[in-house]
Amino acid sequence: MRYLLVDRILELTPRQSLTAVKNLSLAEEYLADHFPGFPVMPGVLMLESLVQAAGWLIRHSEQFQPSTILLKEARALKFNSFVAPGKTLTVHVTVKKQDGRYWDFQGTGTIEGESAVSARLTLEAFNLAERHPELASSDEVRRQAARELWGQIWMPPQA
Repeated sequence: MRYLLVDRILELTPRQSLTAVKNLSLAEEYLADHFPGFPVMPGVLMLESLVQAAGWLIRHSEQFQPSTILLKEARALKFNSFVAPGKTLTVHVTVKKQDGRYWDFQGTGTIEGESAVSARLTLEAFNLAERHPELASSDEVRRQAARELWGQIWMPPQA
């Protein structure tokens, strides 16, 4: 994952929904070029924040067994607002359907309650060794890295 677009997971209901936040800082390197004098989060990264949130929901729901989660399709993608430095993009993803390794989601991103991005997503979750048995050790490395990052972005509610 080159860009970490989920800073904190706020709410989680396994196999159902997840809410997370991405705090946009002027320190994000890509903002120097997008756009000079008017820095805003690129639309493709807004979409990626939805994809990453959905991926975390899959990982947690499947006990981190799939090592790889890929976006297969994005539909009904709408950009409604810019995300500027100093703003927080709140992302919410809801499972609409799961069929084997394929998961369908509705995703929304809001800024202060106003819609910034929305899309329907299909993600595929699998292990590399299913297609290439010699990559089984890579699967475990990827699962462990995901577990470690999970420990930094998810803080379960206190009882």
